[in-house]
Amino acid sequence: MIVIIGSINMDLVLRVPRMPRPGETLPGGQFQTIPGGKGANQAVACARLSSGKDEGSRPGRVAMIGCLGDDGFGATLRQAMRADGIDDSHVASLPGVVSGIAAILVDANGQNSIVIAGGANDMLSPAHIDEARALLEQASIVVLQLETPAATVRHAIQLAHALGKTVVLNPAPAPAAGLPADLLTQIDYLIPNEIEAAMLAGAGDTIETAAAQLRAQGCRNVIVTLGAKGVYAALADGNRRFAAQPVAAVDTTAAGDTFIGGFVAALAAGHNEVDAIAFGQRAAAWSVAHAGAQTSIPHYRNLV
Repeated sequence: MIVIIGSINMDLVLRVPRMPRPGETLPGGQFQTIPGGKGANQAVACARLSSGKDEGSRPGRVAMIGCLGDDGFGATLRQAMRADGIDDSHVASLPGVVSGIAAILVDANGQNSIVIAGGANDMLSPAHIDEARALLEQASIVVLQLETPAATVRHAIQLAHALGKTVVLNPAPAPAAGLPADLLTQIDYLIPNEIEAAMLAGAGDTIETAAAQLRAQGCRNVIVTLGAKGVYAALADGNRRFAAQPVAAVDTTAAGDTFIGGFVAALAAGHNEVDAIAFGQRAAAWSVAHAGAQTSIPHYRNLV
């Protein structure tokens, strides 16, 4: 089982011809509400990209730990997870709290600008993690991001590591102060993008230098997603670059989350790291050619 701990948002997506300048009112285009949040996106990607998994089948292979509000968005977001067979038994609905939202502008080139209001995501606590201990004990891989409180992420990483689970952290949004070294030593796979890697490493001006610094701080494997420039992996058994798959970008919103979902799903299925990275890239390329967050995440059958 794969367990994802993190954020669940409703994405409010507006397509624009270009990003507005400060103080400018810009006529936009299509508006959509689409289930999102880095945690939920990665859960959906893991579920859809697990080998042989079709819509609604084999429920329970992927589970989510998170918080929703007791509003309309919360009900819609929970139903969306269930539609992908995700175990939501440890997704709490908090009374009197609004669900998280992300306001997303997507320009004509598929690039995006995102502002997040955490809502219920900000209420995910260490107690929620402890309540899900039995679920974590069943997991093989535990995946986290940084859109929920730092104390909760730290507690979850420590518990997952103590239970002997493979821990994957997507450090987004990257904290300006970096990550403490004692936490990095408990992470098996750190998967930042290029900007996040530089922020976390605080050293050098190349991806190679940043990844080497993060490994020197104790992280076992660092996989840096580089968008159109591919992936750079600093692994325990050596470093390697992966060229990007050519694709006409429509919307890059879910590219990173889809890569992580594909990588983790392949890893959980027993594939080696190199093959898992390549599979994640194929999934991400498919994603950026389609619009939206969860609406752009492919199923396993789309890639075979």
